[in-house]
Amino acid sequence: MRDVTYSMNVSLDGYIAGPDGGFDWSEPDEEVFRYWLDDIRTVGVHLLGRNLYETMLYWETAAEDPSLDAAQREWVELWNPLPKVVFSTTLSDVRGRARLATGTVAEEIERLRAEPGEGEIAIGGATLAAEAAAAGLIDEYRIMVYPVLVGGGLPYFARDERRVDLDLVETRSFGSKFVLLRYRVRR
Repeated sequence: MRDVTYSMNVSLDGYIAGPDGGFDWSEPDEEVFRYWLDDIRTVGVHLLGRNLYETMLYWETAAEDPSLDAAQREWVELWNPLPKVVFSTTLSDVRGRARLATGTVAEEIERLRAEPGEGEIAIGGATLAAEAAAAGLIDEYRIMVYPVLVGGGLPYFARDERRVDLDLVETRSFGSKFVLLRYRVRR
């Protein structure tokens, strides 16, 4: 069965976006960007909420940008052909290899797990991940901790989530600034 993973950049105080909705503090350095390149290679389909989808739309036309470096071009080559499922009540259409979700997060994950295919089912976005976590559908959490305290905003973990026991499967430091934490849900 395909694993469901939830990966995001997170401030040290646990937020993916600050009080103003901004996440300019989460710009990856070259080493962290390389990690995300390797990570996306393991993904078979990506589930996104509207906000993350709209943020990632940049990559749909980024190949035309002559200022992209080699790693950014590699990201475009990996991201654009990747199937995506967008959850939104306000969008009527999406671009590229994306489609609008026709069911709940749980229904979409069940459908994707039943279909033939390889690679993880990745979730991007705290609100979407909270729905999947509430249904017990997340298999692994990948947290890239940034050395900043933003003081509030959108938390990585829903505050009303139930207890979930986890096993630490990896820690990794990036330079002197960033730390990756990977946890598997104990079943």
